[in-house]
Amino acid sequence: MLPPNAADATVAATAVAEDAAPVVVDRREGPYGEVVLRRRGRHFEIIANGCFLMDTRDGRSERLLVRAALEELPEGTAAPSVLIGGLGVGFSLAEAAAEPRWGAISVVEREDAVVDWHRAGHLAPFSAGALDDPRTRIVRADLLEHLAGAGEGYDALCLDIDNGPDWTVTEGNTGLYGPAGLAACRARLNPGGVLAVWSAKPSEAFEERLRRAGFSRVRSLPVEVSRGVPDVVHLAVNG
Repeated sequence: MLPPNAADATVAATAVAEDAAPVVVDRREGPYGEVVLRRRGRHFEIIANGCFLMDTRDGRSERLLVRAALEELPEGTAAPSVLIGGLGVGFSLAEAAAEPRWGAISVVEREDAVVDWHRAGHLAPFSAGALDDPRTRIVRADLLEHLAGAGEGYDALCLDIDNGPDWTVTEGNTGLYGPAGLAACRARLNPGGVLAVWSAKPSEAFEERLRRAGFSRVRSLPVEVSRGVPDVVHLAVNG
């Protein structure tokens, strides 16, 4: 065990490192604008079009997104399929791959750079090898376009797109949370399937939109954060 003064010095050094100026690891220009991976101390951050999206500091709400969807499914659902909307820093995918009850795991990610950062190693520790899980399939596409197209049904949709229903960085993402987007979600969900949506803040308006779209058992699970309003996982059932 470290002597008290050494332990204090370690804590102080860690705090200084995490408050250090960010270092750009990679910068890409794609069809949806600029996406940047930055390192700040021992953590990584994803920035889209100059706006902070997510980092690797705390993955509780991203893991809850997947865990709560599984718990909400009808009892006895065998090898349920899940679509994860947005690979991000990999917390949601890692949670799904760590659970043997899930069957097929599809991840829709439109930014090639994000997939590359997991494959190349910068974000690989956070997805914990889940991209190599035989159940995992990476779909490189825009989520709303994928949902609106023809294809298989899913037992769960776990969506972590932009900053949630009420604050989107990319204008095109707004449609996912409106009537057309929610209708597309219902169309791709199996009967009794679960829609789980991550949000950077609570949204009663979005809950009402879910009900109007025909979802039932609408509820929200807050996750307290160190500063500001809690993150939220919105849950709703198809049927």
